[in-house]
Amino acid sequence: MTNYYEILTVGQNASTQEIKKAFRERAKRLHPDVAGESGEQEMRKLLAAYETLSNRDRRFEYDRAYSRFIGKYRFDYRSFLMERADDLESQSKLIFFELLHLEEETALAIWQKHGGLEFPMEKYLDREDWMDCAYILAEELAKRRRFYEAFVLLVSLVREERRLPYFKHFTQEVEGLLKELVRLHLRQAVDGETYVECLEALLDLGFPPAYEKRILYSIARSRGGKNSTRGKKQGHDS
Repeated sequence: MTNYYEILTVGQNASTQEIKKAFRERAKRLHPDVAGESGEQEMRKLLAAYETLSNRDRRFEYDRAYSRFIGKYRFDYRSFLMERADDLESQSKLIFFELLHLEEETALAIWQKHGGLEFPMEKYLDREDWMDCAYILAEELAKRRRFYEAFVLLVSLVREERRLPYFKHFTQEVEGLLKELVRLHLRQAVDGETYVECLEALLDLGFPPAYEKRILYSIARSRGGKNSTRGKKQGHDS
């Protein structure tokens, strides 16, 4: 079954240097001057694999999710799930499966078909699977500039992590992505009222006082009508 290690043609115990070397060699063969347009899809998957496996925390999280998932199933699991299009538990598992196998567009299409943010996957997946799935989904949504949806998923993850730790040391990366969305993208992605509601949601997550102060400042500016025009650059927002 396809996975990041197979894409880079390295073993699961490969060192960071081996991963970098394998990436460079594969990238040369997939360069547009060599592979043409046909290599674009493979290059995208190669980059995703490299970005994950070359980062210690991302690699740890991926290994944990992938090994646990694959360990459960030894048959044509995708076909098994796809045949159960009306079973929401199967569709939730299919979304996670497709994300782990770099079929992000398929996963997003299934997720959207079942309501997107209104689809309660946490009801149908194991808690750990849901949290891993939601994080990968949030990353993919952010890449496609669907910042509000990514924000909502990340808030739910941070809230659940506060309730009962699972990500642990990886929590910093989850929170980092959430803060990046708020600082760089969210204001331009939603209307003023929704933006304030999003900032208020952050206040319930128990961030350090210094960050909460920045959030409160942004709320006050938005409510006061300053820089409320959609699309205006937010130089000092959260």
